Amino acid sequence: MKILYLTTVLPSKKTTGGEIASQTFIDALQHNGHEVLILGYQRPSSIFQPKHNEIAIAQRHIETDKSRLYPMLWMSLGLLKNLPYSSAKYYSQKYINQLKILKQENFDIFIIDHAQIGWLAPFINNKAKIIFIAHNVEHEIYLAQLKNSQSQISQHIYQRETYLIKDMEDNLARTATQVWTFTEDDASYFLNINQATKIFHLPSSLKISPNQPTIKNFDIGIIGSWTWKANKLGLNWFLDKVYPHLPTNLSIHIAGLGAEWLRGQYPNINYCGFVPSVQTFMAEAKVLAIPSISGGGVQIKTLDAIASGSPLVATPTALRGISEYPSSVIVAEKPEEFALYLIQLLTLNTIPDICAEAIAWSENRHSKFIADIIYAINHL
Repeated sequence: MKILYLTTVLPSKKTTGGEIASQTFIDALQHNGHEVLILGYQRPSSIFQPKHNEIAIAQRHIETDKSRLYPMLWMSLGLLKNLPYSSAKYYSQKYINQLKILKQENFDIFIIDHAQIGWLAPFINNKAKIIFIAHNVEHEIYLAQLKNSQSQISQHIYQRETYLIKDMEDNLARTATQVWTFTEDDASYFLNINQATKIFHLPSSLKISPNQPTIKNFDIGIIGSWTWKANKLGLNWFLDKVYPHLPTNLSIHIAGLGAEWLRGQYPNINYCGFVPSVQTFMAEAKVLAIPSISGGGVQIKTLDAIASGSPLVATPTALRGISEYPSSVIVAEKPEEFALYLIQLLTLNTIPDICAEAIAWSENRHSKFIADIIYAINHL
């Protein structure tokens, strides 16, 4: 089938978890023989070159904290168009015009990836088959931020965002032929709006062999995009609550952009910044830690951590949407338990067995994901 895939940011560079998830769907569709054309924005000053099947609408800032005065523009545009802020940052007449041109090419399926671009739906033929990929129940995330807001200004902003993004994602779910979700909780929400809602258990994007090198260069590894507020909260929780319970002779490596302030702050913590290979970083850790305490949807880094074969300690939040997992994973909610399990895993002598089980689990999850895509497309 011929598919037009509408998204926020061209995902093939896989900069964030959301982009990795989007590219995983695209790869699966192409693996099944479908022709997929992807539309989305490109980050400014990026050396990334779009692939032959990607069209860059324009260069656009994505992360608010790096966008200088653009947030003011997006807020104004949101007020003018009655759009949530998280949608206004992606809104443009260029995107609408490109969609109008391309939809004349008789695509079999239109995929709207992310609720934030739900404003594109009215520009698609109302008889077209539309799939809405819901990465999260977006309004619930903003509702949680509303409840934690301290000032009246932030409460007003989050209240408006919650209301408008809920309206957009609900309308998109009603319009769609199918809604694709990542977790049972998200599916149960959208099933009340669209009975053709399906759950896809995202696999890891890592390709790791059971015969991979097992040289371990440090004790505990933590990786994430620390510019994202939910990830930063988890890292701060680890440093404030878990770290004091760990022996100071353990080597802890933290990777990912956005935590430059860590350098030199702790005697046994090495801040690595951006690492070219997530796979290599995870494989070199004796134990991985995923200290997430907020957020929605399935965490890609949890799936990648399992696929790496390294044992890991994760919070219940880090395992949201993953109901069954291999024995390489230990769940801990209290800081003292989190630290204790990290120490215990560092003394294990059964790492090869754990590694093989984790890799097999990841391979089975990937096979099921491909099969679920085939089934959903065949039952549109």
